[in-house]
Amino acid sequence: MSLSEQMKHRDREMVPRFLVRAMFTLMVLSVSLVVFAQLTDRPHVGVLQEAPVVASREVTLVAHGLGSYDVMEDGLRLAGTDDVRGGFYGVIGRIIDRRRAVMGADPAAPITVVRRENGNVAILDPATELSIELIGYGADNVAAFARLLD
Repeated sequence: MSLSEQMKHRDREMVPRFLVRAMFTLMVLSVSLVVFAQLTDRPHVGVLQEAPVVASREVTLVAHGLGSYDVMEDGLRLAGTDDVRGGFYGVIGRIIDRRRAVMGADPAAPITVVRRENGNVAILDPATELSIELIGYGADNVAAFARLLD
């Protein structure tokens, strides 16, 4: 058997035919489900519904280098990364600082911490129109910002 015949035989066996058929079947089924959902106007499932705001507080995140942040309101320190379970302030602070740098927004602008009617806590940055819904970040991290509203 020549080398070209061996390669033809090898190429046919690299991906078995039944796997190719299964892949296209899954693709057709997925597209069919999406088309069905669109045509029947099915409601979106698993999509965050923004509930009305029941409590809010405007604060400023002040960076002190090396990821250290203080949460300030009218010059008064409310919390910081050096507090017990306060490290998440630094995570959010770096996210907001980066977004503001990319968009050319005022780095000292305040953010708004809100509690929604459904109990969710969110961080809103009016300077960049960023909204961070604190879902799935862990109970301690959400509690760090929820304490600011108590």
